[in-house]
Amino acid sequence: MELDAISLILLALAIPASFIVSAAAGLGGSLILVPAMMMAIGTKEGIAVAALLLACNNVAKVTVYRKTLPWRASGAVIIAVLLGTALGATLMLKLPELWIRYAVALVIVVTLVWEFSPYHRAKKAWGVGLAFCSGATSGISGTSGPLKGVALRSLQLERFYFVGAASLVSLVGDTTKAVVFSQSGLLQIEHLVLAGTLVLVMAGCTLLGRTINRKLGERWYSVLFWTVMGGYILRLVT
Repeated sequence: MELDAISLILLALAIPASFIVSAAAGLGGSLILVPAMMMAIGTKEGIAVAALLLACNNVAKVTVYRKTLPWRASGAVIIAVLLGTALGATLMLKLPELWIRYAVALVIVVTLVWEFSPYHRAKKAWGVGLAFCSGATSGISGTSGPLKGVALRSLQLERFYFVGAASLVSLVGDTTKAVVFSQSGLLQIEHLVLAGTLVLVMAGCTLLGRTINRKLGERWYSVLFWTVMGGYILRLVT
């Protein structure tokens, strides 16, 4: 995995940023890391490596939020995400790379529109179905967009339990993708070594993200987050 200087700088910024955002909001890290990895090392390999890094980082998130993990409340959503992700990741291996690039861009754009709309809450009855769709979307494009957030909001959890549920669901989804991609040969030993070297970064960024979660309002996260996403969207579609 040879990288030029620009790619190294991009990943040096995107990797910790994705970990911090993910720990602060419970989800959203893939929307930063997946496009960055795709630009740096290619479409399918980028999605695979991002899944591996995010799966490892989600271990840190679950550890940090261990006191607010709603296992029972989020159980059905977790199973639905697992099944959907396995299906989506398998389909991703068979799709043309150009289709995947535009799938990622489309999911990010739809997420942006949905996040700032007044209609992004779902009834609990829709949660499991949306969770399955979010897993399938995540498997194909590397990121689930608005669907995972909508599915989790349907559980009507208190803020820290919402982040705990998001961490559990993300751990299951990203781990499932990493397993599927490793079996297909997309993930190599060098990628595992990369994940190992980032353990301390993951721990530090997760603690920082939790601190941000406690001190700042969600709206400020969204402003910064979507400013970054706007730049990635332009890069992906050009």
